[in-house]
Amino acid sequence: MEAFIMDQIRATVKYVPFHWLAGHVKKDSSPEAERVRAKAGGFIKGICHPSENFEQVKGAGLAWTRADIPFPFDENGAVKENYLDFKAKMRRYRDNGIRVMAITPYPKEYISAGIDPRLPEDEARVREVAVFLVNDLKDIAGIFQVTNEMGVPRFTRPLNMAQATRFIAMHLEAMHPHKGESLLGYNSAGPQADLHANLRPWHKFCDYVGIDIYIGCFAPVANYMYMHEAMLRYLWSLTGKPVLLTEFGYISGGAPKTPEEKRAILERYGVSTEQQAREDLDGFMAKIKEVSPSIYNYTVKNASGDYADFLFQLDFCNHFYSELPRRTVIKKHPHTPEGQAGFYSEIFPSLAKLPFTLGAFVYCWKDSEKCYVCGQNDCPTETRWGLVDMQENEKPSYYAVRDALMGIK
Repeated sequence: MEAFIMDQIRATVKYVPFHWLAGHVKKDSSPEAERVRAKAGGFIKGICHPSENFEQVKGAGLAWTRADIPFPFDENGAVKENYLDFKAKMRRYRDNGIRVMAITPYPKEYISAGIDPRLPEDEARVREVAVFLVNDLKDIAGIFQVTNEMGVPRFTRPLNMAQATRFIAMHLEAMHPHKGESLLGYNSAGPQADLHANLRPWHKFCDYVGIDIYIGCFAPVANYMYMHEAMLRYLWSLTGKPVLLTEFGYISGGAPKTPEEKRAILERYGVSTEQQAREDLDGFMAKIKEVSPSIYNYTVKNASGDYADFLFQLDFCNHFYSELPRRTVIKKHPHTPEGQAGFYSEIFPSLAKLPFTLGAFVYCWKDSEKCYVCGQNDCPTETRWGLVDMQENEKPSYYAVRDALMGIK
C-alpha cells in the first residue's frame, strides 16, 4: 500500500499538471451535488465494519454502515448461504436505523466462481451478476460501490488496470437502470487520475465518485491535515462529480523501532542485518517460514521480484518490523488514543464545509487482534484503527467522533 501511494502521488502530478487544474477549478457545489446530498439525507456519517450493538454505533452519531457483498452464487448457480446471511445482517442494520452502503465483489471472486472478467465471452455473465445484486439489494442498500480500490495489487489481481477499469464500467452500465433510489458509484485508493479519467465516459452512470485517504498512516510523505481537502478538491475538479470519502481513518498506536529493536526482530530469523539476510536469502526465508508462516505466505504470494526487496522496502517493511516510522504521522496528532481523537475532532468540521463532499466513512469500528496483512498481533498498521477496542470499550476517538458529528446537520 505504501509504495502504491507513492506511485499515485507521482502519477497524479504527471497525469494532470497543477497548472491545468488552476484553470479548471470548479465552484464548491453544483445542482447535482446538492441533489445527491439531499437524496442521501444530508452529510453521510458512516463507519466501516461496525458491530451489531446498534445503539452504541448510533450513540457515536454514525448513521451508515459500509460492507462487502459476498459473491452470491455457487458453482451450480444456487444462491450461497453466506450471501443470504449477509443480506439478513444488512437488513438488521436497516431495521435498526443504520443505512447501508454495499460494495460489489472483487474480480478474483468472479474468477473463483468461473466467470473471468478478462474474457469477452464472460462479459454477459458479469453483467448478469451485477444486475442480480442491484435488484436483490436495492431495498436494503442506499448506496452501491462497484468493487474496491482497483489499482491496489491485492484487490486488483489478476486483472491489469485496463481490465479493472473495464470491470468497473461493466458494472456501472449494467446496474444503473435498476438502481432505483439508491446511489451508485466507485472508488479509488488516493487520487488515481488515470482511473478516473479513463472512466469518464461512464460517469453519466455515477451519482458519486469515491476516494480512500489515509494521511499519516502509510507513506512517509505529504502527512499534513490539509491533504484531505486537497485530494477531495482535486477529484471534484477532475471529475465534476460529487465526491464521497469512502474510507479514511487514523491509527491509535504505533511508533518507530530503534536500531536495537529492529536487530532483535532480524535475529528471530537467524541474522542480525538486512545485508546478511540478502546474502543467504533462501536460509532467511526458510527461517521466516518456520517462525512466522503468515509473513512467509504473504511474501511468497505478493512479491513480484526479490523477496528481500519486498520485505525491507516500502511495501512491507512497516509490517515486517511492526512499526510506524518517524515520518509516517501527522505531527500534531501522534499515533496514540488521544492523537486519534484529535484527528477526528479536527477533520470532520473541515469535511462538512465542502458542499461537493457527500460525507465520509470512518475506518473502522473496532481494533483487531492481529494484522490481516502480516498476521502479527503487534503490528500497528492494521490493528489499531478502531473507535472501540477489541472488547468494544469506547476509546477517546469514539467521543471525538460523536461530538464532531453532533455539529454536522
